[in-house]
Amino acid sequence: MEPRVWVKKLNFQDGTEIQFEKNDIVIIVGPNNVGKSLCLKEINGITYSNPLVFGESKDRLIIKELELSKEGNLSDVIDKYQSTNQLILNPNTGKTTSKYYIRTNRQDLARGWKLSQGLGPLRNLMVGYINTIDRLKSVDPPKSTSLIGGNYIHPIHFLQRDDELEMKFCNYFQQAFGQDLVVNRSAGDNVPIHVGIKPTIKDNEDRVSISYVTRLEKLPFLHVQGDGMKSFVGVLLNSFAMNYSVLLVDEPDVFLHPPQSKLLGRMIGKDLPQDRQMFISTHSGDFLRGILDSGNKNVRVIRIEREGSTNRICELNKEDLSQIWIDPILRYSNILDGVFHSEVIICESDSDCRFYSAILNAIVENEGLTSPDVMFVHCGGKHRVPKIVNALSQLKVKVKVIVDFDILNNIQPIQSIIKELGGDWDLIKNKWKSIKQTIDSKRPELETSDIKKAIAEILEETNERIFPNKSAKKINSLLKKISAWSSAKEVGKHFIPNGQPTKDFKELTENLNQLGLFIVEIGELESFCKSVSNHGPKWVIEVLNKDLILDPELEEARKFIKKIVFN
Repeated sequence: MEPRVWVKKLNFQDGTEIQFEKNDIVIIVGPNNVGKSLCLKEINGITYSNPLVFGESKDRLIIKELELSKEGNLSDVIDKYQSTNQLILNPNTGKTTSKYYIRTNRQDLARGWKLSQGLGPLRNLMVGYINTIDRLKSVDPPKSTSLIGGNYIHPIHFLQRDDELEMKFCNYFQQAFGQDLVVNRSAGDNVPIHVGIKPTIKDNEDRVSISYVTRLEKLPFLHVQGDGMKSFVGVLLNSFAMNYSVLLVDEPDVFLHPPQSKLLGRMIGKDLPQDRQMFISTHSGDFLRGILDSGNKNVRVIRIEREGSTNRICELNKEDLSQIWIDPILRYSNILDGVFHSEVIICESDSDCRFYSAILNAIVENEGLTSPDVMFVHCGGKHRVPKIVNALSQLKVKVKVIVDFDILNNIQPIQSIIKELGGDWDLIKNKWKSIKQTIDSKRPELETSDIKKAIAEILEETNERIFPNKSAKKINSLLKKISAWSSAKEVGKHFIPNGQPTKDFKELTENLNQLGLFIVEIGELESFCKSVSNHGPKWVIEVLNKDLILDPELEEARKFIKKIVFN
């Protein structure tokens, strides 16, 4: 039987318990400095089962206990790793341990194989822990070894002996960097990897012919290339070439551009050998999107968040992730990046996000505050807000929403937003009705005869064969004025009469703010700076050239963002 080991269960310090399957790919996400990397380090330490080195359970910050499952017996393990000379049995008590091989005795192996949490000296062979430095060093040329019965104690040795594996890696590298990746088996004592355009083997040549090797050695070495290339190959070498049963990879996206990070995630999701389990910490939405895009049903996502001194753990439901992933708006946006932040603020448009984010930065800079871990995202209009709130809530992300004043014009989507934020519409609807009816009852700016006359004038001025967009915009702008809500959106709460309607609005907004829903009380984004006449992106560009810290006209905007982010 092929010997295997896998993490069956993790008990976390916050009381959470999660069970795992032998082929799971577990992605660990969360904001910065919440313990994603530390989680991997503690798993790695516990699997060795040496509390003197890795700490007692009470001393660990993330993981309380770990339970391993094993298949096969000790003889299977010895046979597997002796065949590649990664394991050298030594009858004496002295032992040697390196990153890729061990020299020890059978008694120590037997003791390690019997452990419930760890593996003793077998840990280095069966559990791989790959941090940033390790994967960069993985592409350094190892000493050459015999192709038959050699010491396969380095990832490149497995490429050296397996043409098919080398070709697979070459294909990976071509997709990521547009170049070939070639093992040089004729370089003497070492086995380097070259990058570039692979030389063509001519007639009467093979890959050990002097003429071919001469052309090959003109190509640059991988180990002297940039960290992006080295890291990319290092992650794949340890994931696909080595004999690990459990692989722990810390932030594989470091040094990679977003397209390469996404590609690496998709490759791992599609091609990871079925005989291993993988735990990956990441802070990259691109890597996460790539691995979800692979369609691998064994992908699990665990989110860590810190509350005070406690690290809170939750697993994101597979079904919820699947539903999110089939929505193209969610799949091809940056909304999924919310899992890497402590809080997400949803806005109606990209212009809103840019303005509010800039105001927040100005406040932080002016007042010397710690920059909050907040991400602003837009959803392409208020009617998509409920779906985005639902998606991020399923991902266990704290959510707040900013909407323009005219959200009060219709029962939808405000009713759905309140529901997704965990509120009770029945407790709010009477105050909402009071405000809506009050505004609806206000006299329109124009009589019907005036509207007809204005439209007729626009049509009279239009002579083009295809009705022009500018004329359509004029008519749409005119029709908006039929409703009192067009004026209400421009001035906000000041359009509401004094007395009970104003009281209802104040109580309504207080209730909504407690849920995380914030209405622009002065109307809409452009109401924060009426001295600028443009709208949308043009308005934002012009306003951002102002002094966002001191400009008195932007004081209302600063107060609004401070209330949302810091209260």
